[in-house]
This record gives sequence, structure tokens and C-alpha cells, in this order.
Amino acid sequence: MPFRTRYTGLVNKYHDRLPLADDVRVVSLGEGATPLIRLNNIPRTLGSNVDLYVKYEGLNPTGSFKDRGMTVAVTHAVSEGSEALICASTGNTSASAAAYAARAGIKAFVLIPDGKIALGKLAQAIMHGATVLQIRGNFDDGMRIVKELAEQAPVSIVNSVNPYRLQGQKTAAFEIVEELERVPDYHCLPVGNAGNITAHWMGYSELALGPHDPPTAAYLPCGHRPFHSGVVRERPRMVGYQASGSAPFLRGGAVSEPETVATAIRIGNPQSWDYAWAASSESGGWFDELTDEEILATQRMLADHEGIFCEPASAASVAGTLRDVRSGRIEAGSTVVCTLTGHGLKDPDVAKQHADGAVSTVDATTGAVKDAILGRLS
Repeated sequence: MPFRTRYTGLVNKYHDRLPLADDVRVVSLGEGATPLIRLNNIPRTLGSNVDLYVKYEGLNPTGSFKDRGMTVAVTHAVSEGSEALICASTGNTSASAAAYAARAGIKAFVLIPDGKIALGKLAQAIMHGATVLQIRGNFDDGMRIVKELAEQAPVSIVNSVNPYRLQGQKTAAFEIVEELERVPDYHCLPVGNAGNITAHWMGYSELALGPHDPPTAAYLPCGHRPFHSGVVRERPRMVGYQASGSAPFLRGGAVSEPETVATAIRIGNPQSWDYAWAASSESGGWFDELTDEEILATQRMLADHEGIFCEPASAASVAGTLRDVRSGRIEAGSTVVCTLTGHGLKDPDVAKQHADGAVSTVDATTGAVKDAILGRLS
């Protein structure tokens, strides 16, 4: 029986498509290669024959898509001699930065909004040994401070303003095309800081454009010409969904006090604003918004209809897709991929709210348990 080569992370798999030296010491936790899951039960409720998939990024090592970018950003930072990382975070970036800093043997400093971070994400940053600073402000305040500090202290920023972050995140598009053996018609994502929609468009563009084509307007330079292969002919429409209380793309400008239960996208001043608009306009896509109630209902639907537990922000991509399929904005017969950015265990407090009435207490007898089961089956 032939043995399959052990998977060692996305940098080793896609090294020739990334702006890293051939002999660089790769800092990896085996990220990438996340499942692309075809939804079976939810599409039956739509009355439309869309082929709907979710790219479950919650199965990355720290439970979110951030690991894709972090492996490249930290690998590059260490190769440049960096001894410390810094980031502002609503949670997932802090967890990922802390883990990869630990793996690299360097320090991590993370700024988080006081009282505005999901418990699971805070626990990760603490356990991975990061110095966690809760600021009396929001993510956008933290981002401003981090950018100022990077000019004054010997630390490397690993937020998505770091172009190496998006270089890693673009690899999700490569994996999707490899698995589908085609480009989806639509790719739908939750949008907070807007780096992920930018990165996916870069990835799809690198697969579709030829070696002599100019780079997409959403391309973030890293001192090298982008990898262009021309292996596919089409690119998907890029669709971004925001929470109504944190929807700067729908308001036409920054939101000073963003609020939403979807903490991962509670960002009022996206750092990849121009690049995300370029991805949307170049692809013929759009941005839209959802209420917290729509987001939470879809999170629960994914869990109890498909067995997929994602964090609230992730569910925005599916909630928006379902609404646009029902309205006909996404055409019948389309192939749609939705990114699920993080695992549901990132935010156990929200999951607990779903559980009201779901747990029953019965006597420790066979008869009592039998009655409880039969009551649910009837």
C-alpha cells in the first residue's frame, strides 16, 4: 500500500505561490486543508436548486481562518529577525497570533476591547502566553494604537494591514478550486476588517489571470509580482455580509460605535476598505447587512440541520446567501461557497443562550429517561 505524504501546512504546499524565500524556516501548526462541505438539508428549504457549500475554516488549528494568514506573516517576521508580534483583535487574531508566536518562540502582545471579546478567544490568547491588554475602547481604537506603536517599538504587526497575512489567506481560494475542480459562481463571506474578502479575490485572480496580465486592484504588494497561472477562466462574484450594527460598507463610511452579537465582525473602520471595494466591484458582487436575529437563527440552523457549529459572525455568510437565493439575487442553479470563519466554541456564551430549554433534568431511572425520549419522538 503506498503511503500518502504527510501534510505539513499551507506554506509548504503553496510555497511557490507565496512571497517567502525558499530556505525560510516555516512556522506552522498544520493550518489549511479545511473541509469544503456540501450542505444537504438547508438547500431543500429554499425552493431553488443552488449547489451550496461551506468552507469550514473553524477547523484550523486555533479554530479560525486567521491561521492561514498568521503562518505566512509570522514566518516572514521571524525571517526578518522579529522577536515580538503585536495585534489589535476582536478575538480570533489574538488567539492565532498568540499560538504562532508560541510556536516560533517569540513574544505576542494583543490589544482587545474591554468586555467585547468572546470568552473562548480570550482563553486561547491567555493559554498561549500572550500579554493581553484590554483597552477602554473598541477594535478601531486598538488598531490605531498598534499602528502607532509599530513605528516606535521593535514589534511586527500581524493584523491584516500586514500584506503577508492576506497572502496566506488567499490559499483558501486555491483549495476551493482544487476540490470543486471549478470556480464557484459566488463566494460569500462575513465582512469585518475586510481582509478576507480581499484575500480570496487575490487568490481567485491569481488562478484566473495569465502571467502577463496586470494584478487585480485588490492586490496588496509584498515586493514581488503576484503568482498568475491562468489555470481557470472565470472568477466568482464576491459577496460580503455585515451585521446591521456594524456595517460601514452599507453606511458609506466608518461606524464610530459598532455593535453586534457577532463579535468577530464588530469593526467600524475596516483596514482593507479600498481593497474590499475593489474586489466587490471587479467581481460584480455586492455588500449587504443582516440583523443579529438573522445571524443567530442561521447559526442555530447550521448546527441542528447540518451538524456544523460555527461562531455567530460565520453564520452571516450563510444567512445572507439564503436570503439572496430566496429573492433571486443569486440565481437558481448557481454554485455558491460560503466561508465559515470560526468554530462555534469560540463563543460559548452565545451558544449557551441557544440552550435555554434544551436541557431537561429527569430522575435517574430507566422509566424516567424512556418517558423523556418517547416524549421527544412523539
